[in-house]
Amino acid sequence: MPPQQPDVQQPLLHGAAGSDEAAYDPAQKIHVVGIGDEAGGESDSGAPPPFSWRKLWLFSGPGLLMSIAFLDPGNLEGDLQAGAVAGYSLLWLLMWATAMGLLVQLLAARLGVATGRHLAELCREEYPTWARLALWFMAEVALVGADIQEVIGSAIALNILSNGVLPLWSGVIITAADCFIFLFLENYGVRKLEAVFAVLIAVMALSFAWMFGEAKPSGVELLLGVLIPKLSSKTITQAVAVLGCIIMPHNLFLHSALVQSREIDRTKKGLVQEAINYNTIESSAALAVSFIINLFVTAVFAEGFYGTALADSIGLVNAGNYLQEKFGGGVIPIVYIWGIGLLAAGQSSTITGTYAGQFIMGGFLNIRLRKWVRALITRSCAIVPAMIVALAFDTSEDSLDVMNEYLNVLQSVQIPFALIPLLCLVSKEELMGSFRIGPFLQVIAWLVAALVMAINGYLLVDFFSSDVELGAIFGTVVCVVAVAYISFIIYLVLRGIDLPALRDLLRPKTVVANMEDL
Repeated sequence: MPPQQPDVQQPLLHGAAGSDEAAYDPAQKIHVVGIGDEAGGESDSGAPPPFSWRKLWLFSGPGLLMSIAFLDPGNLEGDLQAGAVAGYSLLWLLMWATAMGLLVQLLAARLGVATGRHLAELCREEYPTWARLALWFMAEVALVGADIQEVIGSAIALNILSNGVLPLWSGVIITAADCFIFLFLENYGVRKLEAVFAVLIAVMALSFAWMFGEAKPSGVELLLGVLIPKLSSKTITQAVAVLGCIIMPHNLFLHSALVQSREIDRTKKGLVQEAINYNTIESSAALAVSFIINLFVTAVFAEGFYGTALADSIGLVNAGNYLQEKFGGGVIPIVYIWGIGLLAAGQSSTITGTYAGQFIMGGFLNIRLRKWVRALITRSCAIVPAMIVALAFDTSEDSLDVMNEYLNVLQSVQIPFALIPLLCLVSKEELMGSFRIGPFLQVIAWLVAALVMAINGYLLVDFFSSDVELGAIFGTVVCVVAVAYISFIIYLVLRGIDLPALRDLLRPKTVVANMEDL
């Protein structure tokens, strides 16, 4: 009797893979194949090998880089504003928003591990040229918007730490050098780069934990805020902001590529499932840390400014000064602690933005460029507009806040063009094989996606109805763009729907054959 082959899975995508742009060259990957697999039983049964701390350590790293998007300056500004305006009442929402973000990121990681290709590459294979180019443009726009916020956040931190000596524009120039730091670190291997991010996250954790200790927030109120859902009409804007920033479009492309830095044998189901399991553990731990850091920031500003006249006027630019006036500082003034944490957030997120930009450009366009050329291109796309923003708004806190609102809207409208392709691809049996997500998880994922898109749609409508005056011509242009935008979303959804599977899911099941079976 010939041996059965249910556990053996051929590479899921065929073709001239050697000539295509790849996320990592073979020499760059962390060698995991064969480590801890001496028994070899997993290759026969299709089940993953027993848990190994050594393997978990080897798989640790991609989740750290992914979690940076949950700690960037834009998220920190959302945290401090939620704390100042809503107190502790939105901590439960922060927790569940992080959980929803984790679900989506795990789907991105699953896609990358199971197929050996990242989201941008798969979009190139899946969609016609016009749709692929449109998705690429949307991804680049979202990345530029996020990068401007991150670069400006770093520049604000440098301004704080230099006592105002360094203006924003000079901080932008200094931050621009991080792409060269990134290239320098990458030459020493993926693990060295991941170690640097671990240090930056540790700096953020220690800085904001220090602030948490200085502020001495109420433990009872904090616990109640996490456990008891509470929402009022006065805090709806902050609630929408907390939910609206949980998914960053470029982070989905990034995470699906980062997991490929580990070399695994994709012809064996057990080893693929093992990699998915370890990435799930590591990503969950990384986002748990990011949740705690965000909680620290929210609690500090809730304790210091909730219910005060300053609550509605706090932003990244003036937060340090307000903290210093409120809490002062011990050995190190709290304004500098805030500046150090903000700088770590800004620097780490700008480097991951550079990393994501390389995967997006290489995946969608399938072009081979030297890494320094590609990094220079992706970094210039953000540095040039960031410099314009810094020169235009250097002395105006209100103008920076308005600019930040525009950038949030810019990123919000891009979310469907990363999220919908991800959900469609990870549900395709011909692509994912046995690793496609099941009907129940599909329903949960689409509900989360619908919620996120509805919330960001609310932000968009609210923005144009309250902050933008629409003339006749501009209003017509907005309507035309809105129709094209919605039409493209409908196209992506309809293209990805598996109609036979949907009919099977909705068809009533016969539970009882006849009355005698009762």
